[in-house]
Amino acid sequence: MATVTHIQEFTPHLLQTPRLPPPRPHLPAQCDQYRKGIISGSICQDLCNLRQVEWRTCLSSVPGQQVYSGLWQGKEVTIKCGIEESLDSKAGADTAPRRELVLFDKPTRGTSIKEFQEMTLSFLKANLGDLPSLPALVGQVLLMADFNKDHRVSLAEAKSVWALLQRNEFLLLLSLQEKEHASRLLGYCGDLYITEGVPHSSWPGAALPPLLRPLLPPALHRALQQWLGPAWPWRAKIAIGLLEFVEELFHGAYGTFYMCETTLANVGYTAKYDFRMADLQQVAPEAAVRRFLRGRHCEHSADCTYGRDCRAPCDTLLRQCKGDLVQPNLAKVCELLRDYLLPGAPAGLRTELGKQLRTCTTLSGLASQVEAHHSLVLSHLKTLLWKQISNTKYA
Repeated sequence: MATVTHIQEFTPHLLQTPRLPPPRPHLPAQCDQYRKGIISGSICQDLCNLRQVEWRTCLSSVPGQQVYSGLWQGKEVTIKCGIEESLDSKAGADTAPRRELVLFDKPTRGTSIKEFQEMTLSFLKANLGDLPSLPALVGQVLLMADFNKDHRVSLAEAKSVWALLQRNEFLLLLSLQEKEHASRLLGYCGDLYITEGVPHSSWPGAALPPLLRPLLPPALHRALQQWLGPAWPWRAKIAIGLLEFVEELFHGAYGTFYMCETTLANVGYTAKYDFRMADLQQVAPEAAVRRFLRGRHCEHSADCTYGRDCRAPCDTLLRQCKGDLVQPNLAKVCELLRDYLLPGAPAGLRTELGKQLRTCTTLSGLASQVEAHHSLVLSHLKTLLWKQISNTKYA
């Protein structure tokens, strides 16, 4: 892997305005900041000057989340910018910690590369936990900042990657880049970034206009899943990928992560029916969840909820939230898979599959259970599904 061999101190002359053509209409705000020399990034030239990023359909109905389908370099991509923390917006103002962002204000002029490394390491420790692997992640951040491979990091480059790190999904993309079930990061400009195109959705309601999706009744969800969803063997293959993703989130190189909104809307897949997590905004680092719960006042367990469904028990004597979640990732995913896999399952498999999924949904988040028991349940489920499809075209 290439390394940054020379880092230029963040001095004022690095902020000279590039000689670029005047702005064209309907360009994102990042392009104005790029022309002023405030931000930089690997796709700024294509986005702002060459106009090689084609914007297509808005994919989000949530205020504060600008997510679009698009085309870049002949590839279907997803464009994300101006994203606020959706864990907050979907669950209420007091449900999860909100980051107050003032974009592109850090680092300041005169900051040395050593100081930038230290502030990045400190930020990662606060959000991912104090892990021995974090210095390597800091190295990845510096390499990403030096997108033009000139072995220096300018103030605009540093401001851009710092702003990106404040985005929950970007931080997770960076942490999970080596995992096959997260979308690949393709490029960025300031706090705008591009990932691989949106995978197919396992949720039939995804075909509806965004404003109509919340109106679809749960019973109709299930009926549409059977009528319009993939054939059962393909669903089994997608489910195996989802179970592998649960493994990846548990004790990975950069800590443990929790799925805090477990719905079919987040279960995506490629043209080959390989699972892809459609929205990492709903995945939170364990350190962030525990920091939110620690010492939090509560009357009921509902007061101890991070995001939509990361819930911890309430100690009613102390009136404080406990640290362990009521349901681990695996139990929530198995609840989802009961509706996803049991309808249309082969007759000879349905009874055993239903039994294993029921066992899985009863798992607790207690630390004493998490290690061996969870791994065993997950392994049995994957083996059961693979045996059903391994010698067929669906494998």
